[in-house]
Amino acid sequence: MRNFRFAIVSDLHIAIPQTIWDNPSRFHLVEISIPVLETIFDRLRSADLDFLLIPGDLTQHGEPENHRWLAKRLAQLPYPVFVVPGNHDVPVAVADDRSIGIGDFTRYYAQFGYDDLDRLYYTHELLPGLHLIGLNSNLFDASGTQFGVLDDEQFQWLEAVLEKRRDEVVLVMIHHNVIEHLPGQSRNKLGQRYMLDNAPVLRKLLRSNNVQLIFTGHLHIQDVAFDRGLYDITTGSTVTYPHPYRILEYYTDLHGHSWLQIESGRVEAVEGWHNLPRISRTWMGDRSRPFMLRLLTDEPLNLSEEEAEPLVPSLRYFWATIADGDAQFEFANFPPKPRRFFESFSATLENGSLALIDNHVALKLGCW
Repeated sequence: MRNFRFAIVSDLHIAIPQTIWDNPSRFHLVEISIPVLETIFDRLRSADLDFLLIPGDLTQHGEPENHRWLAKRLAQLPYPVFVVPGNHDVPVAVADDRSIGIGDFTRYYAQFGYDDLDRLYYTHELLPGLHLIGLNSNLFDASGTQFGVLDDEQFQWLEAVLEKRRDEVVLVMIHHNVIEHLPGQSRNKLGQRYMLDNAPVLRKLLRSNNVQLIFTGHLHIQDVAFDRGLYDITTGSTVTYPHPYRILEYYTDLHGHSWLQIESGRVEAVEGWHNLPRISRTWMGDRSRPFMLRLLTDEPLNLSEEEAEPLVPSLRYFWATIADGDAQFEFANFPPKPRRFFESFSATLENGSLALIDNHVALKLGCW
């Protein structure tokens, strides 16, 4: 198989102007969703890409007009594009007056992976010896509540597909995280909703079939997580700080070892927003207080509000720093327990050394 190059943009939250839903507590700067995306497309024009991946949350809130706009724009690109649905793309089981239903998604994105419009998951041969699997992690219960989970039917299909591809390179794309990107993410109330509910089952299946690379979104951070042979590479949102995208190259060296080189770029300005990182970081900091207060008073810290309040100002840009990737934290003024907790979000290895792998790194594959 030859070397190949591809890009990732995630959580676009596309909102054409007349659809913008202005919730005062939102973290998303959907006003700049289209100009930021166009800036990224301009930069990718010279990148000699084989394909582009978009791991979900394509639209602000599943509006038909936003899906139509994006599908038309993606069809104009000079390289193949592949998408999967995010929770924002199919927020309801059945279409209502604002959003499409989950069964409508493939009708908009038939050109972007879906050879069977009755199925929300697919496999596609990208190159000889290279396959992409796009999964749907959005399901609804009888009451209409949305969950991040893979159903049994999809697992059975996936197992059959992987069995046929054991000797090939397989890339998996799914919206919800499959490996923890934050300490205790699968156990924390604030973090677990970004995880696939049955992630351990999926990890076991992928490992048993020699799959190493998973591409996710949803969490709006730059992070590369590793767990026993599996990499979950999650990419931040184009409409939240730091407005990132990734260009990745898969290659084989002279010794026959396979590598994935990851380079990340950011959009620094668009028309009318000339210092976009400063604006969006401030925007996030201004809205961080309720989130930080809850993080301090919920499990595992369980601080009282009286204990938590003095710590909140120091955490104003905590989430923005995580979103940036390769975070380093020091909270020397905090009591021991919250200090250990928040410093554990630093990008370090088990031995405590720096692990700056979230934005620019070469991952050696096939060895763990």
